[in-house]
Amino acid sequence: MAPALHPAFFGYGSLVNRATHDHGLGEPARLSGWRRVWHHTRLRDTPFLSVEPAEAEIDGLIAAVLGDDWQKLDLRETGYCRHPVTAERLSAAPQWAGRIEIYAVEERHILPPTGQPILLSYLDTVVQGFLREFGAAGVEGFFVTTTGWSALLDDRDAPRYPRSQKTTAAERRMVDDQTHALGLSRTKA
Repeated sequence: MAPALHPAFFGYGSLVNRATHDHGLGEPARLSGWRRVWHHTRLRDTPFLSVEPAEAEIDGLIAAVLGDDWQKLDLRETGYCRHPVTAERLSAAPQWAGRIEIYAVEERHILPPTGQPILLSYLDTVVQGFLREFGAAGVEGFFVTTTGWSALLDDRDAPRYPRSQKTTAAERRMVDDQTHALGLSRTKA
């Protein structure tokens, strides 16, 4: 008997961290034809992660949208629109995944870089997910395959990111080492 097919999303940022959502059925994967980028937008004061078509590959998490109920996820991803992902672009699509979609910031919302800093609580949450799914090499890969970096706002003591997760000293050190290697400046919130 064939497994039940579920629509799914390819998460490449905070959606890689399973603690930020309740889409239990998920598998790590690699996607080609897209790259991860920090975008400044008219929707928020701080940049957030998106993707754009490119000759690149990124790691992420394919997770099921059970019952084809996209409403809650679409609300979470306000300002993004969904795009289809074809199975041949994936390293391995799970057998349970039917239609797979990826969220990208709508072009009409994107601004040139504004100088606004990236929330460190957001970055910590993303990196924690990559560490859990892909290990230390996956964290390094996240930083290497992401563009559009800007300064950081250290809000760890009072996280502004609504889905921030408690991180360990080792996880924070990993983020600090990678952002230092990129030469990113940091200001305290």
